[in-house]
Amino acid sequence: EYEALGIPMEPPGVRIERLIETVELVRAFFLGAELSFHGSHVTARNMCAVPASVQPEGPRIMVGGGSPRVLRAAGRLADIVSLNFDNSSGQIGSDGVRSGASDQTMRKIEWVREGAQDRFENLEIEIGAYFTSVTEQAQSSTEQVAQRLGVTSDELRDHPHVLIGSVAEIVEALEAQREIYGISYVTVGASVLEEFAPVVARLAGQ
Repeated sequence: EYEALGIPMEPPGVRIERLIETVELVRAFFLGAELSFHGSHVTARNMCAVPASVQPEGPRIMVGGGSPRVLRAAGRLADIVSLNFDNSSGQIGSDGVRSGASDQTMRKIEWVREGAQDRFENLEIEIGAYFTSVTEQAQSSTEQVAQRLGVTSDELRDHPHVLIGSVAEIVEALEAQREIYGISYVTVGASVLEEFAPVVARLAGQ
């Protein structure tokens, strides 16, 4: 992405600082008043959104990541917080998958809570179901995914980013995620939208 845009890929700390400043600027911009913003990475002078957003506080903003600093910032600044793998290696492998396991997800939610403080209850928590298959052959499908990722099938069982099973089993897993983690916003890939539709229908209105 950075190469495509023709900009250098700065160290993680710099990228996080730029993200924080950008969200702060965007939040102020959509209020509609003229503003000037002078950050270490982002600058705006006499900038004004005309017309202002129809939403009093601007459109809802999602910020996501897998590290403590990003998730604390997301808790402080965002409306929707997306829980992600730790992608510091730059690729999705066994370490990344393990960084999204149940115990690690609980840690991430605590980081969000630390950043959000008294606004935590107003946040929406999102997670990407990167490995999704609506199937009656859950065990064999899970084993195939585990082999591809270099982990065991046991490690993928009850994994927050994995939804493999029948419609009823996936519905049960999503209800458990809401109860355990407070996750109410789940994203699946475009390639599984059709097969996932019965799950959405089953949960509609809940």
